[in-house]
Amino acid sequence: MKLRLLALILIFTILHSVGFTQDEEEKQTKEEKIKTGWSPSPLPVVAFDSDLGLEYGVLVNFYNFGDGSRYPMYDHSLYLEVSRYTRGTGIYRAYYDSDRLIRGIRTKFDIAYLPDEKMDFFGFNGYESIYNSEWADEGSDASIYRTTAFYNYYRQLFRVSASFTGDLVGEKFKWTAGLAHYNYSAGSVRTKKLELRDTSSLYDHYVDWGIIPKKEAEGGNVQYAKVGTVYDSRDNEPNPMKGIWTELVVRFAPSFLGNQDHGHAKLAFTHRQYFTLIENNLSFAYRLAYQGTLWGEAPWYIQPVLATSMLKGATSQGLGGGKTLRGILRHRIVGDHVAYANFELRWKAVRFMFLKQNWYIGLNAFLDAGTVLKEIDMDYDVVQSRIDLDPLNDFDDFFNPGEESLHVSAGAGVRFVMNQNFIIAVDFGKAFNDQDGNTGLYIGLNYLF
Repeated sequence: MKLRLLALILIFTILHSVGFTQDEEEKQTKEEKIKTGWSPSPLPVVAFDSDLGLEYGVLVNFYNFGDGSRYPMYDHSLYLEVSRYTRGTGIYRAYYDSDRLIRGIRTKFDIAYLPDEKMDFFGFNGYESIYNSEWADEGSDASIYRTTAFYNYYRQLFRVSASFTGDLVGEKFKWTAGLAHYNYSAGSVRTKKLELRDTSSLYDHYVDWGIIPKKEAEGGNVQYAKVGTVYDSRDNEPNPMKGIWTELVVRFAPSFLGNQDHGHAKLAFTHRQYFTLIENNLSFAYRLAYQGTLWGEAPWYIQPVLATSMLKGATSQGLGGGKTLRGILRHRIVGDHVAYANFELRWKAVRFMFLKQNWYIGLNAFLDAGTVLKEIDMDYDVVQSRIDLDPLNDFDDFFNPGEESLHVSAGAGVRFVMNQNFIIAVDFGKAFNDQDGNTGLYIGLNYLF
């Protein structure tokens, strides 16, 4: 019912906009209402992700625009969400963002509980781990099919974080710092179908073969301290038309913070740049990113997490899926050092007033790519010796050492944007290599970057 309601709203929005002439659009743009004070945006959560299924729930985003002198920039933002996906992923989250709570410092607090009954797991090091879609396809021949949950494991994540950003040199060059606590619980997928078939998943095999150490198999705690620098010259945060947003972040997980045998540090560099091609209407944006381990050894369950100065969604993890490489399977690419890129054309096609709010419809086309630069260490000789003792499996069905290369996808999307801040997003991506899956459809919030 909620999905149909959202569809009707979007259809009416499109039809409503078609009747405007160019002069009327320009007039409405000039007469865009300046928002002041608190402006709540409550909505039913109705989204879709090819990797997760249909999302349903409730969210509300409270924006405080103050006296309106900085509109569309807000003074305070409080985001609350309770939602579930049909494949078993849950989001229970509160997120606060303000540059007015502490004068001169951008303050963010995040607390989230993120259970996932079928977290994706395709092994390590990209194409060095072979993906066989028939093993998880119920329509496959009985001699080939294993279980729909073959590329999944059970995971629960509880996360608490605080981050702070302030001016370092001028208003554009900033420092950032923060603390975060991650608590992971992991294990085999808890479905009756899997238990009745008595069929091991890839995660179970990795534990049995010693690739995932048994002492790490069920998860654990990671405490991070974060420091970094940010250069930000964007003209508008939700969808910049020009400017640069570049950050260098180092996350430390030293043993004295309770990380025990998993002391390590990660360095993450991300560069985003935005160019105006047609004033107010057409822009080109790209993102280049790298993350690698500086020292120590990160536990397997934290390797997919991507460090960032600003958490825009419920998670920051990949590579693969709607937040990093659209059209490529979620978490398909996991390595000790990874790099990825996104290139996107963005067009604000139509502007109009609807429900007494300022709206525009945007269209975008994109190309995404990523790869592992340094592999997670695996002694393939040892792994093969262990697999050779297993009469049901063969090394060559699981591993292809030395074959990692660039993973690429492309696609297009549409955006429905209210008051230049609240963004309903739809993206469709296609993987270039069937080892990365096939296609992905993502309906959610915000531009990718």
